[in-house]
This record gives sequence, C-alpha cells and structure tokens, in this order.
Amino acid sequence: MIAFESFTDFLAMDGHGAYVWSAYGSCLALMALNVVLPLLTRRRYLNDLARRRRREVSR
Repeated sequence: MIAFESFTDFLAMDGHGAYVWSAYGSCLALMALNVVLPLLTRRRYLNDLARRRRREVSR
C-alpha cells in the first residue's frame, strides 16, 4: 500500500507527479472528447436535416 505524508507529497508522487497527473489529465480530456464530439456531430446532422426539409417544403 502506498502512503504519503501529506497531500503535497501525494501530488508530487515521489518526483513522478508531473508525468502521472499529465497522463490522468490527457486521458480525462480524451474521454471528454469521446462524449462531446459525437453530440456535436449529431446536432450538426439534425440541423442540416431540418434545413434540407425546410428547403424541400418551400419549393
């Protein structure tokens, strides 16, 4: 079991903190993109579909 003396030691991770926390941060960012990008793509598709339907109705 890993035990740290303080929260600062926990963040420093025995000198590996920059690597560890940047790896966690980049992983979190990629997971967020995997949620956000499909939602934006779906919204863009639905807006395009609605625009096409309005164009067909107005003809």
